[in-house]
Amino acid sequence: MARNKPKLYRLTTIGHKLVQEALKSFESISSFAIEKNQHRQTFTKFHDGDGVIRSTAETYCDVLDIPNWRENWENIFELVPEKITNWPVYDHGWVGRKNLVSSLTKKVQGSCRLLVLLGITGIGKTALSERIADDTQCRFNKILRVNFDSDDSPRNFVNIAVRWLEELGILITDNQTENILKQLINYLREERILILIDSLEALLTASDDGWGDFEDEWWTRFFESFLTIESSASRLIVTSQDLPSKIETLASRYPNSYHREILDGLLEDEQIDLFAKAGLDVSLDSEDRQILIRIGKIYKGHPLTLRVVSGEIVESFGRNARAFWQNIGDEIELVEQHLLAAESGMKLEGVDDDWKLHKLTRKIRAEVYRRRVDAVFQRLKNQNADAYLLICVAATYRCPVQDSAWLLQLNRYIKRLKDQIYGKVQQQEVLDDLLARFLVETSINHENNRVLGLHNLIRSVALEHRQTLFP
Repeated sequence: MARNKPKLYRLTTIGHKLVQEALKSFESISSFAIEKNQHRQTFTKFHDGDGVIRSTAETYCDVLDIPNWRENWENIFELVPEKITNWPVYDHGWVGRKNLVSSLTKKVQGSCRLLVLLGITGIGKTALSERIADDTQCRFNKILRVNFDSDDSPRNFVNIAVRWLEELGILITDNQTENILKQLINYLREERILILIDSLEALLTASDDGWGDFEDEWWTRFFESFLTIESSASRLIVTSQDLPSKIETLASRYPNSYHREILDGLLEDEQIDLFAKAGLDVSLDSEDRQILIRIGKIYKGHPLTLRVVSGEIVESFGRNARAFWQNIGDEIELVEQHLLAAESGMKLEGVDDDWKLHKLTRKIRAEVYRRRVDAVFQRLKNQNADAYLLICVAATYRCPVQDSAWLLQLNRYIKRLKDQIYGKVQQQEVLDDLLARFLVETSINHENNRVLGLHNLIRSVALEHRQTLFP
């Protein structure tokens, strides 16, 4: 019969203050551990909010001389809540990003109150946020979340805030938005709450300063109020395809409380791990291994696409990557040839390129293109027609080129379609919109100039949209 797991106890806010006061008698946690013969790493985790068994907690109270700790046990300690084991996105298929997870987890456990994860759709933002939450959940009393991509709930601040307060068991005493905001912020200040906000881009709109303002001003007030709390053990982890410029502006005054991370695809060894976890043969002498590496490279380690590909190989091709290659290899080889021609300088543009990466298979077309990437392009088209035009016409470039080349394409087609000529400021505003949505990749070339390019998956879609614009 399986043994019951021991109950774990962690410090309350009051308990943490008592421990902090007791530690003033020592130069550091390390000196305390040495002098009192305690395991430094275990005590550090306890000090930072992790749970320990009751006997360990009692030992720490004794050696720290916490006054009246037995009588005040319930004020000093609380039971660690049951751990969440089933996350909507983060699952057993997770691979890689070990150093990044460690770095971001330390930030969340440290002074960073607001962590924003950015990048194109399907790059793994939500899975990463849940991975960090899974590592840190024992430090929080409650985890709240909202996903603006899938939730049917309203997106205005007051409705979400009321829902959160109800989940926290807080009686709303005043229905005025100002007072609801104050109630929520006060609770976040006093308690340890982790909030996960997915798909923040759904809340953003344009302003005089460009893209990335909140359509509902109360969201601005919420983030500003949270960042300006004198002290708080609560944390926010936000994912977004677009840069929330209003948050950037607010957070610039509180650099220790804010961090943003732009996600790239998985590295080659991480891609191999992903394929291995799916049950594919990636042994060193396997022919399948090299095929899978080529697929991973052409998609630049895009996690969603590679998981869809893996699933299709397993379900429809009996785990045989060579059989899968017989169906799709020609399209991959075509893209490889185009990229090689660009890298060698033979042909930098491909006006007639017709890539099929976004609909290479039925499942990629359904789960990556239709559900994800096409929605991004439709949103861009509706929100900024000029930026949509720019990504379509600049998709002719097979490799990264300087900003001036992109803007040349923009002016050429603005003149053709609108019979207008944009000034430098207006041109830059259009380009900046794409950059703020992370639909454009930036890098530095051998001449130390910034160059702009497209993720292969994004270029594949942009080429198709370009054909629609100019049949």
